[in-house]
Amino acid sequence: MGDRSEKGSGKHKRRTTIAGDAARAHQVKRGGAETLRGQVKEKEKEQRHETPANKHNNHRDAGDDAFSCHKLQESLLSSNSGYSNYRGVLNWCVVMLVLSNARLVLENLIKYGVLVDPIQIISLFLKDPYSWPALCLIIVSNVFIMAALYIERKLSVGSISEGTGTFLHCINLAALLFVPAGTVLILTSITPVGGVLALSVFTILFLKLYSYRDVNKWCREIRHAKARTLSRSHSCPSVHKANGTTGYTHVIYPANLTHRDIYYFIFVPTLCYELNFPRSPRIRKRFLLRRLLEMVFLMQLILGLIQQWMVPTIQNSMKPFQDMDFSRIVERLLKLAVPNHFIWLIFFYWYFHSSMNFVAELMQFGDREFYRDWWNSETIPYFWSNWNIPVHKWCLRHFYKPMLVKGVNKLGAQLAVFFLSAFFHEYLVSVPLKMFRLWAFLGMMAQIPLAYFVGRFLRGNYGNAAVWMSLIIGQPIAVLMYVHDYYVLHYESAAESTAA
Repeated sequence: MGDRSEKGSGKHKRRTTIAGDAARAHQVKRGGAETLRGQVKEKEKEQRHETPANKHNNHRDAGDDAFSCHKLQESLLSSNSGYSNYRGVLNWCVVMLVLSNARLVLENLIKYGVLVDPIQIISLFLKDPYSWPALCLIIVSNVFIMAALYIERKLSVGSISEGTGTFLHCINLAALLFVPAGTVLILTSITPVGGVLALSVFTILFLKLYSYRDVNKWCREIRHAKARTLSRSHSCPSVHKANGTTGYTHVIYPANLTHRDIYYFIFVPTLCYELNFPRSPRIRKRFLLRRLLEMVFLMQLILGLIQQWMVPTIQNSMKPFQDMDFSRIVERLLKLAVPNHFIWLIFFYWYFHSSMNFVAELMQFGDREFYRDWWNSETIPYFWSNWNIPVHKWCLRHFYKPMLVKGVNKLGAQLAVFFLSAFFHEYLVSVPLKMFRLWAFLGMMAQIPLAYFVGRFLRGNYGNAAVWMSLIIGQPIAVLMYVHDYYVLHYESAAESTAA
């Protein structure tokens, strides 16, 4: 029995050895991968059965790196850390902004009730609903458009000299500014809001027709010099290709001097004229509908915020101004800054994104760069050159560069650009209000020393914060100054005359 059991045991051992040999042979054939895995498992088993003394010896042999938990690194909020994911902080700011302004909205509703009145909005545009003076004034602007077209036609065929053509253009452009201004000042039926709209249209026409005159003059100069014809990209008759897609012919001067051409330029959202504008291949109906809904909703929101939030704040600011209570004036100014800035931001999106994209899509105008990243501005000049690209392009092309060509230095040309912008800001405010206080003009000219200070002493985030502060605080100051002067001029004088 014992021998048999030993034999059996020996036989079992032999089978195991044979099986093991076969397994090792199979592992060798597979490149030793299984052997390595088995060795790792064995090591893990040994580590599980290690005694504390063995662990201490192993750590001591491995050195300090085995249990080190520190390394050279910066705190996340340090600028040198390279960390940039502040999404949670941004979400927190948005939540706090919503909650704080929800409290202000609730406080406003409890204090004043619902002040939004669409009928009152209509009365801001019209005193006499049957005369529509501002609209009639805008319709008259077609006279100046036709005058510019026919002057250019006469110049293209040589019927009048360049000097005569320049003189006629100057008269036409001057009339574009002074005729509507005189009409607004004389007619009492034009409200301030209607006057602002009418004068804004005429200001845009002035800039467009100035560019129209310049570009056609450049074309004549090139033609007279027998050089290569100026070619750009623009409104032109469409031709149907064989595959059914719509293409556009290339227009060469003077074939551009048509009613279709000039009215296309008048309606597209740009101030710089070209013979051939970049064109989009088709009108996207969904894109058009989204922009239209944004325009309607945001306009209603702007008007509601003005009636419900800004008007009561401005009315409550009149007494501190009259009493010259500076602490109360500052408090009113800061209170007005919030709704004013919100309305300005909404207006920016409504005008430069929704409205301009809507018109551009409708006219198949291809250049949609109406603004750049002005919100990242670290200097004042960067903001003014990026928040309104159509005006910036016009100033650069038709005002700044021509002054450099005539020998004016860069600083002088930049000052002239700010002066021109200040003039038009004052023109669009003082004339409709029928009073001249120069607050808008001085506010724009104050950008020059502010630009020097920010560019000289502030950099990066500090410069960006200074730009935002100038936007948030500067506009309410001008608003309060004009409203105060308008109130004193029209209401206090009327009350004094009634009392007398």
